[in-house]
Amino acid sequence: MRISARADYAVRAVLELAVRQDGAPVKAEAIAAEQGIPHKFLEGILGDLRRAGVVDSRRGGGGGYRLAREAERITVADVIRAVDGPIVSVRGERPTGLEYTGSARPLLPLWIALRANVRRILEGVTVADIAADALPAPVRALAAEPAAWENP
Repeated sequence: MRISARADYAVRAVLELAVRQDGAPVKAEAIAAEQGIPHKFLEGILGDLRRAGVVDSRRGGGGGYRLAREAERITVADVIRAVDGPIVSVRGERPTGLEYTGSARPLLPLWIALRANVRRILEGVTVADIAADALPAPVRALAAEPAAWENP
């Protein structure tokens, strides 16, 4: 699985809005500057997030972006789906839409299991968890394994 630049930037932008949740909208320029995200690229991402109901926007001098709902109700999976679509795909298709024959038949349950594991993690972590530096225990445990930090 690859995390695209769009997904990474989207999670970082939403996180920036979460830590600034004082009710005031935040300008895209401020998010871009704080997170080192190209402004024009961020505008497109914020548009996707708005259409998905993750963020709200207000125009004008006092305008900007803010979370559309509480950070506790926005998962990392919500953000990634808003900008990239399905979290796990094989050749651009959802695993449930695939069909294998012969010796490749055991691949389908493998891809389904992979999707289930990725979803379990990304749907189990909220923007509020990250903002509070309080990842759920199972995620912390996985990240604490030395092999997790190695690139085979």
